[in-house]
Amino acid sequence: MFSLDTLKQQDQKHIWHPYSAVQADYPVYPVESAHGVIIKLMDGRELIDGMSSWWSAVHGYNHPVLNQAITDQLHNMSHIMFGGLTHQPAVELATQLIKITPESLQTVFFADSGSVAVEVAMKMAIQYWHAKQQPKKKQLLTVRNGYHGDTFGAMSVSDPDNGMHSLFANSISQQIFADAPNCEFNAPCNEEDIASFKSQLAKHHQQLAAVILEPIVQGAGGMRFYSADYLRQVRELCTEFNVLLILDEIATGLGRTGKLFACEHAQINPDILCLGKALTGGYMTLAATLASEEIALSIRDGEPGVFMHGPTFMANPLACATALASLKLLLDSPWQAKVKNIEQKLLDGLSPCSELSSVKEVRVLGAIGVIELHEAIDIKTLQPQFVDAGVWVRPFNKLIYLMPPFIISDSELEMLTSAVVSVVERL
Repeated sequence: MFSLDTLKQQDQKHIWHPYSAVQADYPVYPVESAHGVIIKLMDGRELIDGMSSWWSAVHGYNHPVLNQAITDQLHNMSHIMFGGLTHQPAVELATQLIKITPESLQTVFFADSGSVAVEVAMKMAIQYWHAKQQPKKKQLLTVRNGYHGDTFGAMSVSDPDNGMHSLFANSISQQIFADAPNCEFNAPCNEEDIASFKSQLAKHHQQLAAVILEPIVQGAGGMRFYSADYLRQVRELCTEFNVLLILDEIATGLGRTGKLFACEHAQINPDILCLGKALTGGYMTLAATLASEEIALSIRDGEPGVFMHGPTFMANPLACATALASLKLLLDSPWQAKVKNIEQKLLDGLSPCSELSSVKEVRVLGAIGVIELHEAIDIKTLQPQFVDAGVWVRPFNKLIYLMPPFIISDSELEMLTSAVVSVVERL
């Protein structure tokens, strides 16, 4: 076992971290264990988790129900190929997902990660139109300020100018972009708000396979909350122009916005839906792409008669069993009340930041709290300040944002927001 110093040295020398570099001078904090909402570092410090491990650990860490689910499944099989074989956890999970998602969705493709779920959704849309003898429909329309993942297809529908992937602009497929929605959540969407989207859809619909959006919340593209009315109009326009609608609920799905799925704010049905992150409660990677029966049967009846995708670890039994337990844990709990309480506590706790000169805006929706600054953050300077304050918060660009586990107590939430305010006050 490495000492703390040796571990950090070896990590810095050999390991890549997200959006970092090998041998980069960025702080990393070795973790000894995690339980509930507490992350215990190897140096003995304990941090209240404000990130749910990037939206995923909604039940917190080391949950006995999820521990038992993965242990029980381990005694049967940890993995089995999904080509030509099936198993109980996958079938039960698919059945449950179909039951709780919008009624248009009747088929499930299990993927490895959120980015792959988006790739699958894009391929489904393109292959659907190929099966319909319309192969020219192969581009996608989306809005600026979006983020859909880090693989090549997902990068192509993320913001091309202000996003994280501009370096690859000449290497990825060229998609169609409309202006980002500017109508705020709980506000109407006026004609001018939807004009750019409508114009691009009308102009390009004959070559468009699908529209892809993050419903209600644009995540890594700025943590922007937009009008449900905008989403309703997008649905209507996609139907009018005969273009599929893909909703990326990888971040927003499973309760984070106050609805089980963010598209419920608009009361719409997508043609394809992507899920991930919270699906297993943060225990392991698993994602799903759900599609309508019309899409699935059209692909079956077209050439080559099968959907052209199949990951090695598709429908991993350990992940499926854990996801089943996680969904039951969520649905059997008063999760709506918990999320509503978190929303109010975030509003109350973060409100002092609204008066600070360094802060542009404070906004809250469901179990998401955002402090947007006027200037970009130096993470090397700011990250240690949050750790010293006893909380785990991972800021980026101009944003300090919180998405705590749903199980967080009022006292823990108060300590979290107070620590964040104290750090922001010093900016």
